[in-house]
Amino acid sequence: MPQPKILCVVGPTACGKTKMGVLLARRYDGEVVSVDSMQIYRGMAIGTAAPTPEETEGIPHHMVAVADPAEKWSVARFTEAADACIQDILRRGKLPILVGGTGLYLDAIISGLTFAPGEAGGAVRKELEAQLAREGIAPLWEELQQVDPEAAARLHIADEKRILRALEVYRETGCTISEHNRRTAALPRRYDPIYIGLAFRDRSDMRDLIDRRVDAMMDAGLLGEVQALLGQGVPRTSTAFQAIGYKELLAAVDGQVPLEEAVAEIKLRSRQYAKRQLTWLRRNQDIHWIYWEKERNFADALRIATEILSAQGLQ
Repeated sequence: MPQPKILCVVGPTACGKTKMGVLLARRYDGEVVSVDSMQIYRGMAIGTAAPTPEETEGIPHHMVAVADPAEKWSVARFTEAADACIQDILRRGKLPILVGGTGLYLDAIISGLTFAPGEAGGAVRKELEAQLAREGIAPLWEELQQVDPEAAARLHIADEKRILRALEVYRETGCTISEHNRRTAALPRRYDPIYIGLAFRDRSDMRDLIDRRVDAMMDAGLLGEVQALLGQGVPRTSTAFQAIGYKELLAAVDGQVPLEEAVAEIKLRSRQYAKRQLTWLRRNQDIHWIYWEKERNFADALRIATEILSAQGLQ
């Protein structure tokens, strides 16, 4: 039985994925599933560039503002929730259109990637963290070398988070995380994706647009958004406050850096993130890239995307 066909709109931050997703959803009777690890949080619309009601143009958008900012969402939890949205869209005879730049999450959804047991905050994890606090990483590193030398060879001793994760999986299941990953990789894809990628031909144009977008976010009230989250009691250590824009402004709110310096850091980290996104996406040879020349011409991009999708059997 063929896997269900889905459409994926990918690319680095600020490249126009939201607009293209809406245009394609209108053209192909689809609904959008956001694949963005930070747009899931409520009260963070400005800094995460979550689509506004005006931008969605009446097209249903799923996985946006569905979580409390104090919550921690794993890749596994996100994948499960997004998959439920996709299945519901398919049942109603519409086309799921996945839009976003969080590459790991997108890959997990499409591949049907299963995640090894264990959850941060569980009994085994607490036991490992207590051992780490008492003895340091060295004994845990040695244990990993004994039970899963393959994983140990991939990890540096300073990578405490992944060392704990690998041991957590082994202690809970008796199966190494290396073996779990091998079994998962052998599974067939859950969906049949068609990828449309958006990017600027000249990287300097992308960098300029990112800088302008950060300025627009500040004008729209990003600082107030950060202060509102603090007023709601969202912990400074929460995942939400690790998002680009929030972490830097939190430092400004706390008086650690001047506001101007924090804004400059947001621009720098946003540009670096866009570069990492492109690096991740370039590994995927199935992406059909559409390149912007200075300005983003969505009419031309929609025409090109339609031609690509028609050639791929999507009418």
